[in-house]
Amino acid sequence: MKELQRILSFVRRAVDDYHMIEEGDKIAVGISAGKDSLTLLAALAELRRFYPKKFDVVGITVDMGFSGTDFTPVAKFCESFDVEYRVVPTEIAKIIFDIRRESNPCSLCAKMRRGALHAAAKEAGCNRVALGHHFDDAVETFMLNLFFEGRLGSFSPVTYLSNRDITLIRPLLYAQEKDILYFVRHADLPVMTSPCPEDKATERENMKQLLRELEASNKGLRHRIFGAMCRAGLDGYKTTGRLPE
Repeated sequence: MKELQRILSFVRRAVDDYHMIEEGDKIAVGISAGKDSLTLLAALAELRRFYPKKFDVVGITVDMGFSGTDFTPVAKFCESFDVEYRVVPTEIAKIIFDIRRESNPCSLCAKMRRGALHAAAKEAGCNRVALGHHFDDAVETFMLNLFFEGRLGSFSPVTYLSNRDITLIRPLLYAQEKDILYFVRHADLPVMTSPCPEDKATERENMKQLLRELEASNKGLRHRIFGAMCRAGLDGYKTTGRLPE
């Protein structure tokens, strides 16, 4: 899959820079069936073929319980890469939207999905969970924390969860969203539209739009923000971290 090579180069660099993978790891890839998680699965499955440290990959989808959701295409996609695939049924959607009727559902939903994913990863014998957050997500998270919490911070490239004895890794850290979109357009990925009623109606989407507007008149803005995060050693970002090209 030649379209994957650019993504793969970013993933390899991030994995090496942050020591994300060790010999014998079994990595659960959280698959929402969106573009980012499917791209990550493809990249790690391909990296598995030649990376000097041997590791295995398992795909895990937390089924939120929205009606009419069919993960069969995702299962076939995983099968094409010889990756085990598991679907975890939940009633998260019912709890969030029908029972509790949350006015601001995203935080609780994310917490419940994380819990289900981590439990499923441990059940599958995985010691690491790979998440599909990319370069733009890191910058957006930094800006959201600055704007709405008044603090400097973002998610960490690598996070050890002592209560679960599991390590979270983000191998797409150096990949920009535009690179992922290019890959998705040129590869046959079973990307699913999110059934969540809050999709595209979040503060993150607003921040994405704001950064897009600022970038139009301040070329390279996101790279400078990411560079500042690395130079400051913020939340585990390395001062020698390399920026995406």
